[in-house]
Amino acid sequence: MEDKKIPQQPIGDVIARQAMLTGDDLNKSLAVQFGMPIYTDLSTFQLSKEFYKKIPYSFVKKNLLIPFHLENGTVLTAVSDPLNLEPLEELRLMLDSPIKAVYSPKDLIIAAIHDCYEREHGAASQLMAHLSDQSDENKEDIAVYDLLDDQHTQAPIIKLINLIITEAIQQGASDIHFEPYEDSLRVRYRIDGVLQNRHAPAQEFQLSLLTRIKVMAKLDIAEHRLPQDGRIKLRMGRREIDFRVSTVPVSGGERIVMRILDKGNVILGLDSIGMMPKVYQEFRQLISLPEGVVLVTGPTGSGKTTTLYSAICELYNDETNIMTIEDPVEYNLKGIAQIGVHHKIKLDFATGLRHILRQDPDIIMVGEIRDVETAEIAIQASLTGHLVLSTLHTNDAPSAVTRLVDMGIEPYLLSSCLVGVLAQRLVRRICPDCKQPYTPTERELRSLGLKNSDLPHGHLFHGAGCASCYGSGYKGRHGIYELMTVNNEIKKQIVISPDAVELRRLALKTGTISLLEHGSELVSKGITTVAEVLRVTRGVEE
Repeated sequence: MEDKKIPQQPIGDVIARQAMLTGDDLNKSLAVQFGMPIYTDLSTFQLSKEFYKKIPYSFVKKNLLIPFHLENGTVLTAVSDPLNLEPLEELRLMLDSPIKAVYSPKDLIIAAIHDCYEREHGAASQLMAHLSDQSDENKEDIAVYDLLDDQHTQAPIIKLINLIITEAIQQGASDIHFEPYEDSLRVRYRIDGVLQNRHAPAQEFQLSLLTRIKVMAKLDIAEHRLPQDGRIKLRMGRREIDFRVSTVPVSGGERIVMRILDKGNVILGLDSIGMMPKVYQEFRQLISLPEGVVLVTGPTGSGKTTTLYSAICELYNDETNIMTIEDPVEYNLKGIAQIGVHHKIKLDFATGLRHILRQDPDIIMVGEIRDVETAEIAIQASLTGHLVLSTLHTNDAPSAVTRLVDMGIEPYLLSSCLVGVLAQRLVRRICPDCKQPYTPTERELRSLGLKNSDLPHGHLFHGAGCASCYGSGYKGRHGIYELMTVNNEIKKQIVISPDAVELRRLALKTGTISLLEHGSELVSKGITTVAEVLRVTRGVEE
């Protein structure tokens, strides 16, 4: 009997092709084979908040699926794995509706999940209203978890803390203040540099709330007399967010401040932090020099660290060795060697800087010059062929020279190594949703050195206050900058007399744009207000 050849089945070719695919490519290939529709945009089809309340966040996160559209009574559901059918049956039972599966790439589904579920979190005030008859004694430690996931947050106090943190992050806060008084607890958020009242939990929850935060930060919950510092690392969907926690005993209890270090909110790049074109070009030239000291000055919270990080990112390449010493390291930069100050083991700025010089660096960033020892080592490093970037707390650029001389640095050394000083502030932007024109008074214009002819539209703007900006009239921030390049005239003046007033006069004479001038330009363009510029430049001599 003649053997019959078995013809090759088409499925063999399919398997052979699929064996070479992985991840999204394989799943997409399977979806095509099964005739499953393919969607590459889920943002315009998302359903209402009430719909997603029926489906636990943990369920969609675990199974990587998201219902996104209702079509003739059938719920269209995006899936990343066409072969995973069991969750679709569970979803059908949850919604009591027919389900139609469509394929979407994994990244799109994850983005849609977080967009849908972040919208309905942050209702801390609503939870406080339901806590009046409840108390919480559960103070056990927890592992790092997702703030959007409700399965770990059954205890009301734990859930309240998570909602407060989530709300603060969504509103763009940089700090959360828990301020206890004898008869109340006040919760405030620092948004765009200004504190705003948010919540006032009842007195009976004060101890539970503050204890919970100390547990999360791994602090000693039995210690109420001494200040403590700790860190918390949490996730909010795809975002990993760090918190610095500080506790201080006050008359009403323990005051806690949580500094939010959200990498997602940091925009690095000298071209994106709001410098004027002239300042941008001059600052880039300064940081491209092979040696010297470049200082960035301003008060706490004025964006100095972001400017230095942006400068470092601009300078980084495979041929350059960049090292930093910071207290603490706020954001990790790829390819940069960053050292954190550790006072308990006597690793301070001066000690770290000495050891950095033995690591053959090209560029050194010192988080802050706080004492004469650090200043002397930084200057010696610049004189031996290194570019040193650092910060200093002074009101304006010329005052940095006076401050260093007051510390004990010789003027002739400063004139040799200092190449430039950048002073900066952050002003709040007018909210675009409630921006309104108004006619300014002569006094307002005179305070910024403006005239009516300087106004492009004949009027200025302010924010009326709306839901988008939480009634403040401002949303977001913009930098204002003053760059003093140390030219020959300024070098001579430093040696003769490091007087800040005389240095300022020379700097303005040689073309330095002052903080007030930059602020005036932003006001005339309708970016910020007169009151905001005057608030941040108060104390700066003109």
